[in-house]
Order: sequence, then structure tokens, then C-alpha cells
Amino acid sequence: MTKLPISVCVVASNEAHRIGPALESVKDWVAEIVVAIDDHVKDGTDQVAGNYGARVISQPWRNCAAHRNFASAHATQPWLLAIDADEVVSGELRDEIRASLQNSSGPPPAAYSFPRLSYFCGRWIRHGDWYPDRKVRLWRKETGQWEGDPHEKLVLKGKVVQLRSNLLHYSNESIDHILKKIGHFSTMFVRRCQAENRRVHWTDLAIRPAWKFFRGYILRRGFLDGWPGYFIAWMDAFSTVTRYSKVIEAGQPATPSKIQPLV
Repeated sequence: MTKLPISVCVVASNEAHRIGPALESVKDWVAEIVVAIDDHVKDGTDQVAGNYGARVISQPWRNCAAHRNFASAHATQPWLLAIDADEVVSGELRDEIRASLQNSSGPPPAAYSFPRLSYFCGRWIRHGDWYPDRKVRLWRKETGQWEGDPHEKLVLKGKVVQLRSNLLHYSNESIDHILKKIGHFSTMFVRRCQAENRRVHWTDLAIRPAWKFFRGYILRRGFLDGWPGYFIAWMDAFSTVTRYSKVIEAGQPATPSKIQPLV
């Protein structure tokens, strides 16, 4: 199979247990794989990546956007494809990327986007707020860079063309796993609100979670995904109320010695 002029850029921490399928899905048809790890990786992720022909680079962790830019800076090909250790490029997406790069006429776009399809609790989630979850991940090297923390975004100069085939996502291994992520991301949301001096009102607690559930479960037809779709809609609503409640909590005085006990 002729290899395309693409550098696959993977940002990974301790991912030895699951990075293999991600690299397997690209190794035969891209010119280069670059895996950027941080200095806390101890589980052999670098050795696993090396077995797939990847070039492994390392620097201390700052944030995801900085690490993605670090990987991009070491790529040698004109096109870059960013995937995570828990993602797999489907055969259909591979073929669509190949056709797009080889058969395009006229000036190439700045980037391509494609939907991301997540696997959760034994089924593919095809509705609600989790799908199509379109990602811009394939771009010409000179046209963009990553910005933002914690949810990084590729900032581009130029046109983005939409592809139809799915990037497969195996992130949420269990309900316990997804609940643990709520605490992490809600804490980062609090820090961002504090940095921006953002105020939270009771309407955020009353309206935002209810809207989140209604949009995901009813408007975006999450009910078609069975009980996992129902759980996801409630989980997203709970995540929303948790984030805004923690902002309010962070603004309360932490002086229990001044609180008078109830008689």
C-alpha cells in the first residue's frame, strides 16, 4: 500500500495498554508516526510505540495544546493527522482520506474534519451530544496550531472540508471511568472561571443542566441509544450542575471555625 504524505501525531501519557490499536490503524498507510509523551511515562508506552515504527519524543507536560504543538513541530510531512491513544482510524475513514488527498483538484483545503463515534457500555453511541462529535484533525502543517486548555482546539487559516467516515473512540471504558473524569474536568472549569473572574448565578444551576438533558436526550435523539443514551444525557446534566456548583463552592469562605454550632 502506497503511503500518504501524512505525519500521524499522537499525544500519550501512560497508554501502553491501549495505544497499540491506534498505531495499528495507521502504520501501513502513513509516511510517519510521531508519539509525544511526557516525562512521567513509566509503563512502556514508548517501547510499544517504537514497535510500530513510531518516533517517540518527550518533554515535560504543560497542557494538551502545547504537547500537540510539540508533536506537530517534529513532524516532517506536509499533512498532519492527530489521533489519541484511545482512537482508531476506521478503514472507511482511511480510504476516504486517501481519496481526498489523491483525487482532489485545485488548491487543497486547510484541513479536513470527520465525525467521532464513541463506544460505551457495549454499543456504539450514534445520537445525543456524543455524535457526530465532529473533529478537525487532518490539516496542512503550515495552516494551523493548537490552542486552549483543557479542551484544545485547532485554530486554522483556510477552508475545512467535511468527511463522512468515522474516527472510532474507545475512551470511556466504564461508568466508573467516566464519573472520575467529571471531577477532573469540573476542577479545571473552576480554575478557568476564577482566572476569567466569571460569576455564576442560580440560573446557571436551574437552566443549564435541564437544557443539557433535554437537548441530548430529546432534540438530538439520545433515546435511540437505549439505556446508555439515557445515562449519557443524565451524566452530561450532572456534569454541568457539578461544574457550576463547584464554582459557587470555590467562592464561599473556608472558615469553619467561625461557624457557630447548632444548639
